Amino acid sequence: MDVTADHSPADPGAKPAASPARAGPWARAFAVHVLTACGAALCLLALLAAIAANWSLMFVWLGLALVIDAIDGTLARHFQVRELLPRWSGDTLDLVVDYLSYVFVPAYAIVAGGLLPDSAAIPAGLLILVTSALYFADRRMKTPDNYFRGFPALWNVVAFYLFLLRPEPWLGVALVVVLCGLSFVPFPFLHPLRVARFRAFNVVMMLAWSVLAVVTVVRDMEPGTPVKLALVALAVCFLAGGLLRGPVAPAS
Repeated sequence: MDVTADHSPADPGAKPAASPARAGPWARAFAVHVLTACGAALCLLALLAAIAANWSLMFVWLGLALVIDAIDGTLARHFQVRELLPRWSGDTLDLVVDYLSYVFVPAYAIVAGGLLPDSAAIPAGLLILVTSALYFADRRMKTPDNYFRGFPALWNVVAFYLFLLRPEPWLGVALVVVLCGLSFVPFPFLHPLRVARFRAFNVVMMLAWSVLAVVTVVRDMEPGTPVKLALVALAVCFLAGGLLRGPVAPAS
C-alpha cells in the first residue's frame, strides 16, 4: 500500500496513523498470510514427531497443514490479499510452505521410516527432493481447467499410504522412482477442490478420505482391512478422475 501521498507537509518523513476503516482490511489480509505461514511451523512440529518416529503424530501435524492449505486460498481471495498487500507474494509463501509439508517432511519420513531398503532410502529421498523442487518451479504445473500436469509431488499422501500398507521395501523404491518420473509426464491429475467438473462429487470423496485418514491416525496407522481397502479405492477414484479428463498438452 502506497501511503506517501498522505505524508504531512510539515513532516515529510512521517506516516499518518492508519484509520480503522483502512487498517481493518489490511490487518485481515495480513492475517491470511500469517495463517499460511503457520503451515511452516506445523511442518517443524511434524518433523520433530518424525525424528521421534511418532508417525501418527507426524501425520496429525501434516494434516493440519493440509487444512490450512485448503482454506487459505479462499480466504485470500475473499479478503483481497493480493490487492491490499502487493508487497508480499502469497504464491511464493504458499510454495515455500507446500514444499515443506508436501515434500520435505514426508521425504524424511520415507527415508527414516524403514519403508525402503537401507541402501536405497537416502538416494530415493534425494530424488524426491530434487524432482519435486523442479516440479514446484514449473509455471505450467496446472492446466487451464485446474488439473495438475503430471504427478503433483503429493509425497505426504504417498508417505501416508506407504505407512498404511507397508509394501515390500523394493516395491516402495519402485513406487518412488515411478512417481518421480511421472512428475514430468503430461497426464492430468485431479485437484479435487479446484476442478469444476464433478466438483461436488470430488469434495464428497475428499471428505470421505479425510474421515478415513483421521480414523487411521487415531488407530496408529493400523485401522483394519475395511478402512485400508476404502482408502485404496478412493485413491484409485482420484487417479481415475484425472485420467478421464483426457490428454493434456506438454508444458513448454
